[in-house]
Amino acid sequence: MNLTLHIWRQKDRKDKGRFVTYQLKDISTHMSFLEMMDTLNEELINRGEEPVAFEHDCREGICGSCGTVINGMPHGGQPGTTVCQLHMRYYRDGDEITIEPWRAKGFPVIKDLVVDRSAFDRIMAAGGFISARTGSAPDANAVPVPKDAAEKAMDYAECIGCGACVAACPNGAAMLFVAAKISQLGLLPQGQAERAIRAKAMVEAMEKEGFGACTNYAACEKACPKEISISAIARMNRDYHVAMLVGTGASSGKREGGSRIAEGG
Repeated sequence: MNLTLHIWRQKDRKDKGRFVTYQLKDISTHMSFLEMMDTLNEELINRGEEPVAFEHDCREGICGSCGTVINGMPHGGQPGTTVCQLHMRYYRDGDEITIEPWRAKGFPVIKDLVVDRSAFDRIMAAGGFISARTGSAPDANAVPVPKDAAEKAMDYAECIGCGACVAACPNGAAMLFVAAKISQLGLLPQGQAERAIRAKAMVEAMEKEGFGACTNYAACEKACPKEISISAIARMNRDYHVAMLVGTGASSGKREGGSRIAEGG
């Protein structure tokens, strides 16, 4: 099939950027979306033009690095699917496809479709871990964990940190990502000792990075390739407000207008 691609091209962070139109012919419906992009780049290189920069690694929906906005939808809009898992059979001959990077203050564009997602790393460094010394790995059944808690923790642990939730949110909020990481650890016995401190530290780190506030659009849940529920945000809200009430950990300072976290979830 033949396609018309409108792709965002931006040389660096200082460049204003623009959409550039490309024509592709004889694209197989058996190709993945990234293989289609590879084909385009081969043609551009053969013509002596700069290839389109886009990020990828595993190409199996595991690493979360391949995220782009396709026709206005993060990862292309197919449920439970990352860009690397998206196939050209979802498109038709003659289709026009618009491809652009994540759009968020916390994700500045590095080049073309590649954004800087190191803000997520800094949020995780603020508290997304268990610091208690536990020694060597215990027997699997040594620490009793209720089945429902274990299953919920595993559901939240599926988050791959791709940033689709941020790109989908009208406010550019990173709430679903942060909430998934907080809830994953907070549901397990090993994570209880630092539960409130963790929530407070990670939320403050998120705010410092310039991500927006949650107003319960739930667009993040729909865009998430791992289909993580916004119930995680409700759990984070509770942990955060408990932390504020008991005064745990070092604070970033007094907030005007109170917490930016939505009370719902």
